[in-house]
Amino acid sequence: MAAPTLHPATPSTPAAVLGELLAGNARYAAGRPRRPHGGPARPRPCAVIVGCVDSRVPPELVFDQGLGDLLCLSTVGQVLDEAVLGSVQYGVQELGIPLVLVLGHERCGAVAATLEHLRTGAAVPGHLELLVAEIAPAARRTRGLDGDWAEHTMRAHTAWVRDVIRADPAFGSAGVEAGRFDLGTGVVSLLP
Repeated sequence: MAAPTLHPATPSTPAAVLGELLAGNARYAAGRPRRPHGGPARPRPCAVIVGCVDSRVPPELVFDQGLGDLLCLSTVGQVLDEAVLGSVQYGVQELGIPLVLVLGHERCGAVAATLEHLRTGAAVPGHLELLVAEIAPAARRTRGLDGDWAEHTMRAHTAWVRDVIRADPAFGSAGVEAGRFDLGTGVVSLLP
């Protein structure tokens, strides 16, 4: 039986963390994950991932990271609310995490539901109204673009979430990026 992989030093800059995440994603997408450090958790996560609850996008697997490497916050369509923002702030200010990555993905159900609401005007039931209300501005901004409206909406919404976090002085010490996960290839690409 192989000994568990020891934790490498926690990267301390946003660029170093992003490089580690993208290298892990390349291993994952190529079907060669290392499944690092199966032993005790890293003492401090290296990144905050603000992602979707979609079970097809588990950040620890997508970035080939081990137990305790990531602080993962998941909401439908990576919609922001005060609890999510407070959790990001906790990670950045209290834990000293240097990178926040907002991770959207193709074929997002929250985006599809928002587009359906905008097409039909049907009422949105209960608490789902908040989700649609948060994603709808991105859908309206991208409606006239050529190509896949859902893809444009997901990209615009993910970039908007990134920009909201970047603009908040509570997160000033962290680098904030946005990415798109491709369900077919497993590759994460950074959004402009």
